[in-house]
Amino acid sequence: MGSKWIECELGDVLELKRGYDLPKTARFEGRTPVVSSSGVSGFHNESKVTAPGVVTGRYGTIGEVFYLDNDFWPLNTTLYVRDFKGNDPLFIYYLLKTLSYSDYTDKAAVPGINRNHIHKAKVKIPENVDCQKKIAQKLRNLDNKVLLNRQINLTLEIMAQTLFKSWFVDFDPVIDNALDAGFFEQNAELPEELLHRAETRRKLRASDDYIPLPDALRQQFPAAFELCSEPSLGLRGWVPLTWKVNTAGDVFTVKGGSTPSTANPEFWEGGDFHWTSPKDLSGGSDKILLTTERKITSAGLQKISSGLLPPETVLMSSRAPVGYLALTKIPTAINQGYIAITETKCLSPEFTLYWLDSNMDIIKSMSGGTTFAEISKKTFRGIQLVIPSIDVVNFFSTIVGSYLSKITKNSEECSTLEDLRDYLLPRLINGEFEVNS
Repeated sequence: MGSKWIECELGDVLELKRGYDLPKTARFEGRTPVVSSSGVSGFHNESKVTAPGVVTGRYGTIGEVFYLDNDFWPLNTTLYVRDFKGNDPLFIYYLLKTLSYSDYTDKAAVPGINRNHIHKAKVKIPENVDCQKKIAQKLRNLDNKVLLNRQINLTLEIMAQTLFKSWFVDFDPVIDNALDAGFFEQNAELPEELLHRAETRRKLRASDDYIPLPDALRQQFPAAFELCSEPSLGLRGWVPLTWKVNTAGDVFTVKGGSTPSTANPEFWEGGDFHWTSPKDLSGGSDKILLTTERKITSAGLQKISSGLLPPETVLMSSRAPVGYLALTKIPTAINQGYIAITETKCLSPEFTLYWLDSNMDIIKSMSGGTTFAEISKKTFRGIQLVIPSIDVVNFFSTIVGSYLSKITKNSEECSTLEDLRDYLLPRLINGEFEVNS
């Protein structure tokens, strides 16, 4: 590699220092990141440390390492690098990610990292700083691509949510058609909310920023509203003309799951079938399920009455907590913490996913339970919803389906890149692999 590697103690490479107290009551509005053991936890108007910086947890979350490009305030639950001793800060960040922090925690009721102990950790680093920078940049490139993919996915998710709200919550295309048809002039007894939406659309349509829907698409939407029997639906009970009102139980095929006995290895060891619990959805922002933490055997699968659910099943966690959502891209069995929608009579998985997302506050408000919130399948089936025409649903599903396909592709690439990074990280950091190999 053209650089000598030296074996030494971590304290020879850097100096760690405990962070600083900063209670929330003493914080002022600003742009300085306040870093806790779990990452950026707020902002302040004053910094304590000049960037670039590297921070890890002292108490609380142990083992996470954070790189800061801006001046920051590390809290007293952290250790930050006060002195890099001439080494590349980004390399130090990746070096710290390879340490086994459990080897350096105090044996106390609340485990914490002992700075003096971790300074004694044996490490191996390239003496040449340019070599350190090359290694760090190779790893950084992988992380940057993962970050870019996640940012793209977030944008696509916002686009899908925005489209659903425009078409099926605010009813923008219907209001546009109704304005052109003179509906609002012909009906004097309309609710204020609907009239306000119409006035908002009228002003928008007169602006230079207005971009109308293509005629072929716009013609699929009604040009009038009618009063339905449920005042909580639509705009104060007014829904697009010809669109139907129904219950979730009439529209969706709803299923639940269970957990085969974890005491019986026959149900788990060497399992080939995906089995998901809401924990699988807790760590990600993408509403896509590509894999599961655990798998079950055929014997375990037989213990679950709902069996193996097909791809394109919509999952909603129904307890602890209520509200995680995902569209499955794999066949999977589910535990008792889900409501699964495997089929719909007149909707689509894409519409169902974003109907749930848009109505989550209502769903949560209907949850019961004393130990933790839970919505039962019976309660869920009773929720009412407005059913658009099949043509409108198909248009929405085509557009949002393309977003979800891109999200799926990006998520799969992120998983591959993260696996590659995790494989390369210890091998590049300790010199087993040359940076150009």
